[in-house]
Amino acid sequence: MRHVLAGARIFDGAALRDGAALVIEDGRIAAILPEAEAGPPTSRLAGIIAPGFLDLQVNGGAGLMVGAGTDVAALRRICAAHRDLGTAGILPTLITDTPEATAAVIAAGIEAARQEVPGFLGLHLEGPHLDPRRKGAHDPALIRPMTDDDLARLCAAAAALPALMVTLAPESARPDQIAALRGAGAVVSLGHSDCDLAAAEAALAAGATCATHLFNAMSQMGNRQPGLVGAVLSGSAQAGLIADGIHVHPAMLRIALRARPEGLFLVTDCMAFAGTALTQMTLGGRRIRRHDGRLTLDDGTLAGADLGLVDALRLIAALPEGGLARGLAMLTAEPARLLGRPGGRGRLRPGAPADLTLVDAGLTRARLWSPAEAA
Repeated sequence: MRHVLAGARIFDGAALRDGAALVIEDGRIAAILPEAEAGPPTSRLAGIIAPGFLDLQVNGGAGLMVGAGTDVAALRRICAAHRDLGTAGILPTLITDTPEATAAVIAAGIEAARQEVPGFLGLHLEGPHLDPRRKGAHDPALIRPMTDDDLARLCAAAAALPALMVTLAPESARPDQIAALRGAGAVVSLGHSDCDLAAAEAALAAGATCATHLFNAMSQMGNRQPGLVGAVLSGSAQAGLIADGIHVHPAMLRIALRARPEGLFLVTDCMAFAGTALTQMTLGGRRIRRHDGRLTLDDGTLAGADLGLVDALRLIAALPEGGLARGLAMLTAEPARLLGRPGGRGRLRPGAPADLTLVDAGLTRARLWSPAEAA
């Protein structure tokens, strides 16, 4: 089956192309050609065609949270909810929980990969090996240092899953444990940490390659104590950003974008609210309220974000240091690079899957392209 998509701007993972057509054959990208050379279009679209958006920090959706009771059916529903919002692939994310809950979610993730659940890229385990001083909305009673048993479980999960991202604090995991995780194939990300620059750089040297929701729940950058933020902005590690204008002030986003011309990617850090009209939920027995674009515990602590990737794109596109192409790369090529471009995702290259996100010209809505859209 051959499709020729024309009329829209095409973002190939690095740059925007005008006057071009995307050729798809048998569900895979065949070429990007000048429209006059591509043949009659089978679909004439408006707005922007991009590689499928990727979100590496998704706590839930469709009214469900990733947790102890998560099974394959729940992961399927969460992935489907985000695909309905225009996100092609996600890392369902378990925040700090018990060893039993972690083992159950890993087992569900392995089965989801076996069943090839659409949109399932792997898992993100955010905790429990964090610093309670930077707990955020995580339950401090469940935060603990990494043990040998934890390490063995995580290394086995990294071998069995298509991708595993582990957020930890250098205070709760030794450099040799970080090196072992990296050696097993896990993406080690630093977060929920009050570490100083030296500890952050030691963890990065041991094998960590990323930071989780940059600026949030971590040691900040001072003139004499650069902290984890300083380690990221002065180094080469990649980092996720929650670009909702609430978790990170736009001025700080501009500083990060200027300091790091590449390596940053966008995440939603969304909760079960995604894809629903829910106004409140519970997390570990604590109520989370949804109001005025914020998700907060009763004490006002931010508890995830009420954000869609297209909303984050709109904010980055409006910043002088960002722009449309940079924002699109932060949703496609950058997260794919962190995961090792699973299945050729992140760029529109010959042979890559035709898992495409379509965005309207006003950057207000994103959806996935379907082969059923024929002219």
